[in-house]
Amino acid sequence: MLACAVLVVVGCGGPAVDPPTVSNAMAPQVLATPRVPAPLVTPAVAPPPPQASPQAGCQDHGWSCAQQQRFAAAGDYISRNVSGNGYLAVVFTDRQSGTVWRFGPTQHEGWTASTIKLAIATDLLRRQRAGQITWTAADRHDVATMLNFSDEAASDRLWAKYGGEDMLARFRNQYGMTGLHFVPGFTAKTYWGFVKCTTDDLAALTNYVFAQVNPADRAYLIGAMRGVAPNQQWGVWAAGSAQRPGNKDGWSFEADPYGKHWVTNTVGFAGPDERYLVAVIYQVDPSGTLAGGVHAVSDVVALLFGVPVPAQVTVPAPDG
Repeated sequence: MLACAVLVVVGCGGPAVDPPTVSNAMAPQVLATPRVPAPLVTPAVAPPPPQASPQAGCQDHGWSCAQQQRFAAAGDYISRNVSGNGYLAVVFTDRQSGTVWRFGPTQHEGWTASTIKLAIATDLLRRQRAGQITWTAADRHDVATMLNFSDEAASDRLWAKYGGEDMLARFRNQYGMTGLHFVPGFTAKTYWGFVKCTTDDLAALTNYVFAQVNPADRAYLIGAMRGVAPNQQWGVWAAGSAQRPGNKDGWSFEADPYGKHWVTNTVGFAGPDERYLVAVIYQVDPSGTLAGGVHAVSDVVALLFGVPVPAQVTVPAPDG
């Protein structure tokens, strides 16, 4: 039996921003950093430029040497701190080059916790844009608070009104979450809190958001994920403020054949123009804690962006 669904902190953080209506388009945010040209210096005798020697162990895998070193650090951290103590998997995507780095069992299924709420918001935005549903002001507010501080009551209302098996089918067939499935054994036929997916599924969802969603709706999602309340400020958030991250986190205490255990997941983006997409699922060992899971996921993300660890993040309250 499900020990609990996703736990939330209600009322923390700033007010959520309601999503746009179809007639009120929003321009995507543009992150521009002005470049100041360096002064030109011409030496009296210009020697030939030195040839840069490749760093030891750095090969052309589509990533810079510095990024490969960060991957190595993150992989080493997982191997030393997580392997044998749960299932932690990462998918890191460079949207500019299309290159993907994976580590851990990215096809191992785990509870989605509240990360599935990003799929719910994406689906409702797309259907509203297509004229298939018509939101009320209350619906718009529920979507906003669902993303901002993981408002569970709002999520329940939206699921009851617009959800069910049809929504899960769209997540699988249209948004690329092919491994997503409802976990049987509960009184409810389907419910957003009773589903599992893989890390590759969460990565596919973010790819869909950035490649397929209407630009105005995508801009809304970016802004909402970038302005989350304190209980969401971990995971991809650990990339650091300079990377302007945004995320949807999920945590819950679950029971399944693996045992009774915490789940700490994160999915989001970071970097100039939201260049990098990150998805992490961590099924914590039954002997582990919520704080341990939150810090492990956050430290992995920090290492991927060259940020010192332990990452400075907010651990959500277990009981909401």
